[in-house]
Amino acid sequence: MLKGMIKGRFAARRFARDERGTQLVELAVVLPVLLVLFGATAEFGRFFYTYQTLAKATRTGARFLTIKPPTTANDEEAQNMVVYGNPEGTGDPVVAGLTPGMVRVVREGANPALPDHVTVSIEGYAYEPLFNLVRFSGDSRNTLRINVDPSTKMRMFITIPS
Repeated sequence: MLKGMIKGRFAARRFARDERGTQLVELAVVLPVLLVLFGATAEFGRFFYTYQTLAKATRTGARFLTIKPPTTANDEEAQNMVVYGNPEGTGDPVVAGLTPGMVRVVREGANPALPDHVTVSIEGYAYEPLFNLVRFSGDSRNTLRINVDPSTKMRMFITIPS
């Protein structure tokens, strides 16, 4: 019996010093953290790309309007320039989910026929992340949607009505 206890003690010490499987435990601890960091980095990149694309689209619409006389037809063409990249409104939107109704054109100045500035903005566009981890909380009211509302203001080049 004493021999068995001594043998068991040595076995326990040998088991305590055995390092087999420690790498697997380390991987199990570190892998979830790395995956969350990778997902957050990818999501931030997507958000930044979407915001920059929308900001450039508002600049395109504002440039289009600065050289045209102020008419409602030009506003619709500018909205199409922002959403589709062409005044006809054909093709796919530059960003999924963007519609001409989200584009707002405001002319500013003392004389409505000769505005000093034009502002083109996107209102109501909500960025939806791919990795929406909040949905696992069980509460459908929680969301990671972010409203993206870029705007561009430019001085008008047209000073004489046609």
